[in-house]
Amino acid sequence: MEATADGEVFNTEMAEALVKGLRERFREGKTKPYEWRVSQLQGIVKMIKEKEKEIMEALWSDLAKPEMESYLHEVSLARSAAQFALKQLKSWMKPDKVPAAITTFPSTAQIVSEPLGVILVISAWNYPFLLTIDPVIGAIAAGNCVVLKPSEIAPTMSALFAKILPDYVDNSCIKVVEGAVTETTALLEQKWDKIFYTGNGKIGRIVMSAAAKHLTPVSLELGGKSPAVVDSNVNLKVAVKRIAVGKWGCNNGQACIAPDYIITTKSFAPKLVEGLKTTLERFYGKDPLESGDLSRIVNLKHFKRLTDLLDDELVADKIVYGGNRDEKRLKIAPTLLLDVPQDSQIMKDEIFGPLLPIITVEKLEESYEIINSMTKPLAAYLFTKNKKLEQEFIQNISAGGMLINDIALHLANPHLPFGGVGESGIGAYHGKFSFDAFSHKKAVLSRGFLGEARARYPPYTEPKQKILRGLINGSFVALLLALLGFPRN
Repeated sequence: MEATADGEVFNTEMAEALVKGLRERFREGKTKPYEWRVSQLQGIVKMIKEKEKEIMEALWSDLAKPEMESYLHEVSLARSAAQFALKQLKSWMKPDKVPAAITTFPSTAQIVSEPLGVILVISAWNYPFLLTIDPVIGAIAAGNCVVLKPSEIAPTMSALFAKILPDYVDNSCIKVVEGAVTETTALLEQKWDKIFYTGNGKIGRIVMSAAAKHLTPVSLELGGKSPAVVDSNVNLKVAVKRIAVGKWGCNNGQACIAPDYIITTKSFAPKLVEGLKTTLERFYGKDPLESGDLSRIVNLKHFKRLTDLLDDELVADKIVYGGNRDEKRLKIAPTLLLDVPQDSQIMKDEIFGPLLPIITVEKLEESYEIINSMTKPLAAYLFTKNKKLEQEFIQNISAGGMLINDIALHLANPHLPFGGVGESGIGAYHGKFSFDAFSHKKAVLSRGFLGEARARYPPYTEPKQKILRGLINGSFVALLLALLGFPRN
């Protein structure tokens, strides 16, 4: 919880003062120069390099996240995002020249990217380093002031950000506020130039409602039930490894892009289940609860939520692998469930954990109706060698992102946007999409004092109307007549 030196809790008045101070810095133009932006991004790269050990320790403390997973999915991706922004920033900041229309000839036209102003970033607990610093990188690259609110559900990482970030960036323009509901509410009551929130749809609605009072734009990075459709013609050994590492190797399923359920054919399901069982045992041993390569569940509340899904009488007898749990250590083993009813609770809400239901169909094309009957997912996966099926899947399924024959890797490409659609989110970021998310695209048309067209000015005689109509329709003759000063008085 953020507090003053005399112990005063962060409140609405303090939030108002904070935003006011940042607006003053922004109006002074402090964050706009290329040099300032580069300096901050270099500071973040330096922070990641020098504080890697502390970051890893915080991830272990909050989630028991394995060291290799922490490095691959958080530290390295965050550093790559900052380095990519540094490399591309000069080109991102350049105005984009666009063609001028015949109706404005002679003129030049360009799109100028300008910073929005003062940004609020509210981050998530499941990837508490990457999902916290990544949008901040985009906001800084675009030239904004930033208030960062880390997730209180990952308290060690939140405290680490509050401690170390001010040492590496300009603390007069980039602030960290710790806390929970009270502090977040105080922040949301303020007028921001954009709010970037990562989390669930329930809180996303609260954020959007608060933003609407000030007509503040939002980016909402949410989630949903991301499907993985598996064809029978796949390389099974490769497919099950990729599914396993994309589900349980991503924070033990506590990831917004982890596959939430599988759809496959009834005839292929037994082979797929056996392949997953063999792979899971090879990856995590005969007793996965003792594996050092699986994260724990973040807290008791989420542990009980997940065990309630498992204990639902509609699915309790559908478990074909796993199901073991240890409440004291907040651990749940990777669990496969076969032929779960689609009206069961596990198929209604995003699972966000190590449980993976498998739905069977006669033909894979039936999967389209199942997926489209739910809200649009953040990600959709297809494993197949059938190019026709691949194109049908791309055309028929709406999702934030899509990956063929693998899981989660699309987020590692900085040239692709990452974001949801419908209830899985609003807006996208990563790479230049992050820069654009925190920029206003200002249209600029520039003309001189030559090229006066008399036809544009009243009184609108019939000859003038003919020339104007010609100009609007792209007539070169009309343009020539207008430039020559016709019609003459």
